[in-house]
Amino acid sequence: MKVIITGNMGYIGPTVVEHFRQVLPNSTIIGVDTGFFAHCITQSGFPERAIDIQLFRDVRDLEAEIFAGIDAVVHLAAISNDPMGTRFADVTDEINARATIRVAELAASRGVRRFVFASSCSIYGFAEGGARSEGDELNPLTAYARSKVDAERGLERVSAESDMVVTALRFATACGFSSRTRLDLVLNDFVASALSTGRISVLSDGKPWRPLIHVGDMARAMEWSLFRPATSDDRFLAVNVGAREWTYQVADLAEAVRAAIPGTQIDINPNAQPDKRSYRVDFGLFRSLAPDHQPKVSLEEAIAELRDGLTRVGFQDPHYRSSRFVRLNVLGEALEDGRLRQDLRWSDRNWARPLHLPPLLDRQVPRETALSR
Repeated sequence: MKVIITGNMGYIGPTVVEHFRQVLPNSTIIGVDTGFFAHCITQSGFPERAIDIQLFRDVRDLEAEIFAGIDAVVHLAAISNDPMGTRFADVTDEINARATIRVAELAASRGVRRFVFASSCSIYGFAEGGARSEGDELNPLTAYARSKVDAERGLERVSAESDMVVTALRFATACGFSSRTRLDLVLNDFVASALSTGRISVLSDGKPWRPLIHVGDMARAMEWSLFRPATSDDRFLAVNVGAREWTYQVADLAEAVRAAIPGTQIDINPNAQPDKRSYRVDFGLFRSLAPDHQPKVSLEEAIAELRDGLTRVGFQDPHYRSSRFVRLNVLGEALEDGRLRQDLRWSDRNWARPLHLPPLLDRQVPRETALSR
C-alpha cells in the first residue's frame, strides 16, 4: 500500500506515521508538509526517519501527478485551532476547506481509493442538552470550525462524483505526548502548567464539557478508515471519533492532573462568562462500526505520558504560552522576521529552509526530498 499523509510534520502526524509503520510495515509512506513546525521537536531524533519520502510542498500547490499510484490519502494538513483561525480567517478557509477539496479532487482523478479527513467535533459548537450525534444540526462558531464543515460538504460531493471512499473523522479534542507536542490544547496545557508553575488556572467556571482523545487513538481510527467496509450508500462517512468515557468537565481534568502531579494548586473562576465551547458528543456510531479500534489510552495514562515526556525533555518554562509549544507563536515569529508572508506562504528567499530545520534537512534541498529509513 502507498499512503500519502499531508501535514505529517505537525502534532498528530508523527504519531500517525509511527503507527502506520508498525501496522503496515511493508507500506510506502509519503509525507507532504510545508514545514511550519518541523523544528518543534519534543524527542531525540527526527520523526521523519520513519517514512520513505518527504515532500516539502504547500497543499494549496499540489499537482495531480503526486497522486499517481497512491492507494490512500490521510489529510491532516490544516490551520489547526481557533486562535490561528481567528488571526488567519481567510487563509484558514483557503487551506482547510478549498485546498482540502482540491486535494481530494486531484486524488480521485488519479484513482486513489481512500481519503481520510481529520475533521473535528468543534463543528457542533455550543450544544446544550444531550450529546450530539452525526445527524444533528451543525453549529460552527469559529473560522476553524466553519472550514471543517465546508470541507466535509465538498468531500461528500467528491465522493459522490467518483469511486473514492471518503471518511471524515470528527475527532474529539486531541491530547497526549508526541514527537512535536503542542501545549495549546486543554489537557496538555494543564499538565505543562502544573509542571512549570505548580498551578492550574481554569479561566472558566470549570463546568464546560470536553470530549478528548489521545493522539495514538486518533492514529488507530485513521488505520480503520483505510480499510472500513463501504458500499455506495456509505462511500462518504462522517463519524464522531472518541469515547463517552473520555468526556469530562474542565474542572475534572484539572483534578486528574493534580492527582498525577501532587502539590498542584487549582484556581477556578466561578464568575467567568459561560464558555460557548462546551459540548458533549455521541460516539455510538463509531463504537458500532469500529469495535476493534476504540480508544484504549486512559486519561490517567495520557497525563502520565505528558508528565514524563515533558520532564524527559527538560521542560521547565513557566512562560511556555509564549514559546514554540504554542503554534500561533511559531507562525507569528516567522511573519515578524519575514520568513512567511501574510498568506502563510514562505517568502521566496527562504522556501528551502523552513524555520531552521534540524541538521538532517538543514541544507538547500529540493522541494521533493527522499529520506532513507
